[in-house]
Amino acid sequence: MAKPTHRILQIEERGEGKKTFWREVGVAFTNSDGSQNLVFSVIPRFDLHTVQLRKIEDKDEAGGAD
Repeated sequence: MAKPTHRILQIEERGEGKKTFWREVGVAFTNSDGSQNLVFSVIPRFDLHTVQLRKIEDKDEAGGAD
C-alpha cells in the first residue's frame, strides 16, 4: 500500500467558551489520476461533526493529530 498523503480529522465543536476537539479518524491516499482513497480507522458521526483532510507534512506522522 502506498504511503498516505493526508490525514482525515474530525472536528468537534463543544460549544461557546469550550475548546474545539480535533481527532484523527483515518488517512487518505492520492491516486495517479488525482482522486483520493479515504481509509477510516473509526467512523465519525457526520451529522454532528466536520471532517477535514489535511496534507501530511514531512515532519508529521500519519498516526498523530495536532
